[in-house]
Amino acid sequence: MVKKIQILDGGMGRELSRNGASFRQPEWSALALIETPEYVRKAHDAYIHAGAQVISTNSYAVVPFHIGEERFATEGRSLARLAGSIARGAADASVDPVRVAGSLPPVLGSYRPDLFEPEAAKPILNVLIEALSDNVDLWLAETQSSIAEVRLVAELLKDDPRPLWFSFTLDDALDEQGQARLRSGESITDAVAAAVELNAAAVLFNCSPPEVMSAAVLEAAASSTLTLGVYANAFEPADQKRGANVGISAIRRDTQPPSYLRWANEWIEQGASIVGGCCGIGPEHIAALSAHLPTSNDPLSGPHD
Repeated sequence: MVKKIQILDGGMGRELSRNGASFRQPEWSALALIETPEYVRKAHDAYIHAGAQVISTNSYAVVPFHIGEERFATEGRSLARLAGSIARGAADASVDPVRVAGSLPPVLGSYRPDLFEPEAAKPILNVLIEALSDNVDLWLAETQSSIAEVRLVAELLKDDPRPLWFSFTLDDALDEQGQARLRSGESITDAVAAAVELNAAAVLFNCSPPEVMSAAVLEAAASSTLTLGVYANAFEPADQKRGANVGISAIRRDTQPPSYLRWANEWIEQGASIVGGCCGIGPEHIAALSAHLPTSNDPLSGPHD
């Protein structure tokens, strides 16, 4: 039987910037929610039109790191609720079925497992979960650098019946044994084992170079039967190394839609059944995936063979 692929959306921040939305550091994609929320809807619509079957809420930057402690305290809940309602409206307006994933970011800093403190992260995540809950079909803890980060998310969502997806960000290069690792240095095998223990419905890898994804998918597929997915970024190698949230990274020239489609086919051959894009991957990339991959006709039931 031909494997049916579920298509995710692409990066939100650069799509907002490209289309003229309010966009700058440190607020990043949260600034559009504050000043030009109509552009968030336009971005969701563009990805749905391109063929995305799952769209993520624009809540990644609705954290104190980006919008500041004071604004998060006074507006964080309302901004996250707005992100959820905009995504829900776009999904409900689609002719084809579209699910909404509640984006739960690494709330104390992307690519920085060393900054993670459960007690500091918990109240921020609780605000996002409460505010998004009414509008999401599944939860996506994304760009997670360590197992400890997903353990906290699972603890906070332990009574929630909706599917929980964990998406890990990987070190920029394979180790000396040719294996991919989380940015914390933890192994893919250990991360997948934790996901199984925590009743995750899927394990994905995101916001990392396309080149490291196949090794991660291969190792994950060998250690479990969990649904696997990939959504890579398009950062230049030098900008991968300086970390996320540090300026606006340059986009590499070899991640045009045809090249990205070739990588996606490789990930699928290794075992992935969910594919999409992260930073720098836009609607044109998602359209190429949707046009050339055997997609599920019933995405609301989730990925399956």
